[in-house]
Amino acid sequence: MRLTDCHNIADFRLLAKKRLPWPVFDYIDGAADDEITKQRNTAAYDDVDLVPEILAGVETIDMSTTIMGRKSALPLMLSPTALQRIFHWQGERAVGRAAEKFGLWFGISSLSTVSIEEIGSTISTPKLFQFYYHRDKGLNHSMIERCQAAKFDAIALTVDTIVAGKRERCLRSGFTSPPKLTPRSAISYAIKPQWALNWFLREKFSLPNLDTHVSEGTGQAVSIADYFNKMLDPSMDWKAAQDIRDRWGGKFCLKGVMSVADAKRAVEMGADAIMISNHGGRQLDGSRAPFDQLEEIVDAVGGQIEIINDGGVRRGTHVLKALATGATAASGGRLYLYALAAAGQAGVERALSILKEEIERDMKLMGVTSVDQLDRTRLRRRR
Repeated sequence: MRLTDCHNIADFRLLAKKRLPWPVFDYIDGAADDEITKQRNTAAYDDVDLVPEILAGVETIDMSTTIMGRKSALPLMLSPTALQRIFHWQGERAVGRAAEKFGLWFGISSLSTVSIEEIGSTISTPKLFQFYYHRDKGLNHSMIERCQAAKFDAIALTVDTIVAGKRERCLRSGFTSPPKLTPRSAISYAIKPQWALNWFLREKFSLPNLDTHVSEGTGQAVSIADYFNKMLDPSMDWKAAQDIRDRWGGKFCLKGVMSVADAKRAVEMGADAIMISNHGGRQLDGSRAPFDQLEEIVDAVGGQIEIINDGGVRRGTHVLKALATGATAASGGRLYLYALAAAGQAGVERALSILKEEIERDMKLMGVTSVDQLDRTRLRRRR
């Protein structure tokens, strides 16, 4: 299977599975407990049908939108994800360059493998920093100051990682950051020589946004669950979120909002946006899909705050369904991570080309010439 054989996100997933050691692939692909919520995140879109209108004159269409004050060529964001150079040696550099080429927002994680400063100086398109609230307040303040100096466009405070979800695939494989060989996983690394050569011969792995303050996850191998449970601050509350917002002073988003009550509080605290998200199903298994929560959150706070529907996006129609329900934009991580793992920057660019073509074609088939024309008159929910 080659990159040219990939015609949808599911194809990139298969190619990534062929090219990665299984502990690394399972870290990307896996989720919490029985992985029910991960499956729901995508399946939720199947419960809503699109209703096209004809003879609309769709020779020219406008797929652009404005997200947190910055124009995006598509109503799609590339959600921040951690540890990207483990999946492909180009890591966040590849995703950032692809996002820049397509004119999209993209984010990096606190646990990114490329520094805030490098991304800030090399990528011109809108940039989001995913902020994990650590017990080490000096680290928290340092990351904010670095984002300010690097002129990031927004911070997204992640609010759904008070404790780590139980990711059973990672428990079985012994996956850590950085990866370490175990008797169970050694053969998987050995039979993927291209990945192994890149890992051992290229730039040394690090977490440059953290390594001035902590060794865990950078020089010291640790599971993601142990990192979250040891390093992140479970006392984080609305006051702490307000303090982060005030210290940052720029566009501020809460990532991980799933209830109407929390959406209303986000409005009250002056957040610019919320990301309806369950962390890709990697935290609380059995929770609702973001798309299933979108309508009632839009009804409660739509027009008062920007609402980004995060997770489960695999098709252009998923993006259109989110917009028609009232979202400002849709976003996702695995939609580009599989492509990154499969083929680096070339893979991400091909995945984005496919999604762009789908959005364009689907808008024309829907009979809409701009994303603003998508509303609930174009949807019917299955009962």
